[in-house]
Amino acid sequence: MTGAALRVEGVTVDLGGRTVLREAHLAVDRGELVGLLGPNGAGKTTLLRCVLGVQPVVAGRVLVEGRPARPGRAPIGYVPQRHEFAWDFPICVADAVMTGLTGRLGLRRRPGDAEWQAVADALDRVQLTALARRPVGQLSGGQRQRVLVARALAPRPRLLLLDEPFTGLDLPTQEVLAALFTALAREGRAVLMTTHDLLGALDSCDRLALLNRTVVATGAPADLAADPEAWATTFGVAPGSALARVLGAA
Repeated sequence: MTGAALRVEGVTVDLGGRTVLREAHLAVDRGELVGLLGPNGAGKTTLLRCVLGVQPVVAGRVLVEGRPARPGRAPIGYVPQRHEFAWDFPICVADAVMTGLTGRLGLRRRPGDAEWQAVADALDRVQLTALARRPVGQLSGGQRQRVLVARALAPRPRLLLLDEPFTGLDLPTQEVLAALFTALAREGRAVLMTTHDLLGALDSCDRLALLNRTVVATGAPADLAADPEAWATTFGVAPGSALARVLGAA
């Protein structure tokens, strides 16, 4: 399955009188895993918020499956950074994953067999079935990240947004999640992932986008690795920097 699930067309965002995104253009096709890389403060999370429809734009538009982005409108799964979830809340893993179905259920309808099956399927995808009844406050960092991924997968979204999903994780957990994200793309989902893991992105992503207030360049990993000027522009580093040497060895 191919075709653009997401289009960001000339998006500009101002926050507090400062332009944090300027005429950004990006497309993510169905069946594609795209890595979004850039320095801290480049606007990566802001761009994801635009896709979710929760961040107003001053120019341009965001289309999800051909429709303007609106909160709760489109079939989007979102994995925030781990510190954004209330891990001290007294619920178990399965209940935390069920919160990913709140948009479907509303605040009054109780989950039925179909919803609990969706939770079970999501936990199976992240290899957490055995911990379904464990309180979330007792989980390790890697287990917590997998809970957030399962919560995003529970509504079976066609577009998945991942905000720094590998930060602070041990290597085995990174490998489990990287394999899952690749598999989800191969199944036909569109996946957009912000990351600082350059080598991982070069290895696992179908395409990369370099962002620093605007999209500087996009392309296949091998093509961008051979374009040191794009990386220098994005990260503000000299051609002979450590980053350039890493790209040369990739």
